[in-house]
Amino acid sequence: MSSNRAIDLIREHAPTISAGILTADLMFLHQELSLLNQTGIEIIHFDVMDGCFVPKMTVGPPFIKSIKTNFLKDVHLMIQDPLEKVDDYIKAGADLITVHIESSKNIHLVLKKLATMRKHNSQRHFIRGIALNPDTPVEALEPVLDDVEMIVALAVNPRVKQMSFFKDIGSKCARIKDMISASPRKILLCIDGGIKKENIAEIAKIGADLVVSGSAIFDGQAVKENAKFMLNSLKSGSKSGIK
Repeated sequence: MSSNRAIDLIREHAPTISAGILTADLMFLHQELSLLNQTGIEIIHFDVMDGCFVPKMTVGPPFIKSIKTNFLKDVHLMIQDPLEKVDDYIKAGADLITVHIESSKNIHLVLKKLATMRKHNSQRHFIRGIALNPDTPVEALEPVLDDVEMIVALAVNPRVKQMSFFKDIGSKCARIKDMISASPRKILLCIDGGIKKENIAEIAKIGADLVVSGSAIFDGQAVKENAKFMLNSLKSGSKSGIK
């Protein structure tokens, strides 16, 4: 076992789900997380958007810090130039922190900074993730493979207001998996964006370690039942996809 709780948990339970809580009813978030806690899901996902890198604006470090929970906090930074901002998200409790490869001309500096922060704080062995949009070629990952523990393949483009599902996500992930297999490091694969009840079985066959899903779980009606359906479908679908 490694000394990184987040990596250990994901590898032990993979494939598993990171539940996107911004689709939850934030007025009743405590109740909804209590229901989620009864399903086997152990990770909650925060989409951080700044209105610059992507059109929408969402939450920041104060909101993330305010969530007192035993869930791992999966923080996806869809923000421009994150170098001077990642400190605040680590201090807010991020257990997984993902930056976009498209968000900075010097993204390797961001990843190196996170590594330095982790080295000097033995209590915060967080996961460094790198995300890429559907229109970004897989080859863009090669220079940063030594600096990440997780690759996040987006199945929708957050830069586009009317986000449509990227139908070639399977073939793109297959190429990423080949890249990971050729690397000496055991890098996690995550798929994020547009994951619904209608496509979770197909997504499961891709064989990602982690899948992000929000509105399919938090629909205002049956959080526990939805979460169990998504998690069970992911696990059974991944088994059927093994050749």
